[in-house]
Amino acid sequence: MQSIMMNWQQLISNKRLGQEHKHPERHDDRTEFKRDYDRLIFSAPFRRLQNKTQVFPLPGSVFVHNRLTHSLEVASVGMSLGNDVAKQLIHRHPELKDTLFAEIGQIVATACLAHDMGNPPFGHSGEKAIQTYFSEGPGRDLQREVSHQFWDDITHFEGNANAFRLLTHQFKGRRTGGFVMTYSTLASIVKYPFSSSAPSKKGKFGFFNEERDIYRKVADELGIICLSEPGEPLRYVRHPLVYLVEAADDICYEIMDLEDAHKLKILSYEETAQLMLSFFDETHQKSILQRIIDEGLTDDNEKVVYMRACVIGKLENECVQVFVNHEEDILNGTFKGSLIDSISETPYKAYRDCAALSVERIYKSRPVLDVELSGYKIMETLMTHFIEAARHPDRFYSKQLISRVSSQYDIDSPHLETRLMAVIDYISGMTDVYALDVYQKICGIALPIV
Repeated sequence: MQSIMMNWQQLISNKRLGQEHKHPERHDDRTEFKRDYDRLIFSAPFRRLQNKTQVFPLPGSVFVHNRLTHSLEVASVGMSLGNDVAKQLIHRHPELKDTLFAEIGQIVATACLAHDMGNPPFGHSGEKAIQTYFSEGPGRDLQREVSHQFWDDITHFEGNANAFRLLTHQFKGRRTGGFVMTYSTLASIVKYPFSSSAPSKKGKFGFFNEERDIYRKVADELGIICLSEPGEPLRYVRHPLVYLVEAADDICYEIMDLEDAHKLKILSYEETAQLMLSFFDETHQKSILQRIIDEGLTDDNEKVVYMRACVIGKLENECVQVFVNHEEDILNGTFKGSLIDSISETPYKAYRDCAALSVERIYKSRPVLDVELSGYKIMETLMTHFIEAARHPDRFYSKQLISRVSSQYDIDSPHLETRLMAVIDYISGMTDVYALDVYQKICGIALPIV
């Protein structure tokens, strides 16, 4: 067990990265954490999530979730998780009343908004395309030209780490680094607080080498427990609120994917209803079905929506209780797994059954596989052309490609690693639609219509 215990009053800080010693004039009554939320909501990177795939192809005649709607729903559940945890823990720790701790619902909701902002086009397929370009593709011979830390970053490219970079990095044309967010909001989005040289068992990490010192500064200020010895790759335990952000994401993507699969007729109503009702004991199942009758719901989609709301409420309550019951383990960094992993038996079994079915019936469905195959090819092609241009910027075609890259990315740097990262920043920031458009143009498939 860790000998150090993190404490809430230090963990919840409204100090802003880049404005630690400034006290800007305020013209309204918003809290600093609400300001974080508003900055994200009105930002271009957040807005671009509307054209990034969640699971299914972007909508045709049937509307399904994209990254934007998913993030908004996760933020809603995250707000509830944070508020409910705050109520219970303030009752347990009266000294936390009238402190910033009461605002953890807002912090969690804001971190939820940001949790997917670093994801490249085409979801996990796009992420793999960036990784494998370097580990398996034409970029393999770059290993001898870059540092081993940078090589670890790009061969394990990670949307979570990219989100932290997006929020903190000083791109060209900005007066300050990133969004100038509060320390607690920034720490709450880092699901895997390790460097790429010491990733999790799943190969995940939380910050690129270039942002390592920024995370260290945030973590040390908040008193987050460091697990690494001097000279070792950086590793910390999670900020406690990360567990609530993760739970909100786990709840939403698993349950909302079922709703989307039903809308797209991948799952029948009977299958979907059985899965949703399995989160409850027999008495509660009968109660839900009776309430559906009492509400006069006859449309199958509306029935699924009602059951989905019941399931989300059930899982939210379960995760709150796990967090509260394991507060000490979370604060000393010894809690293992996710909150979902520790919920009670009936909803946990139902959740695992949903996850297993999703793998077999949803994630391997033809529409999803078609997006992954097409997305991978598009991303692989973009990486090949733009990385080659960054490696040989004096060539004619390279200059043509480089002129397409947004001015905020340092593609003209004299340093190879900076140019390579500029390409990754540019491509990972694209929407699915824009990536397809650039792909078609550079491949000569489509010409601009004047």
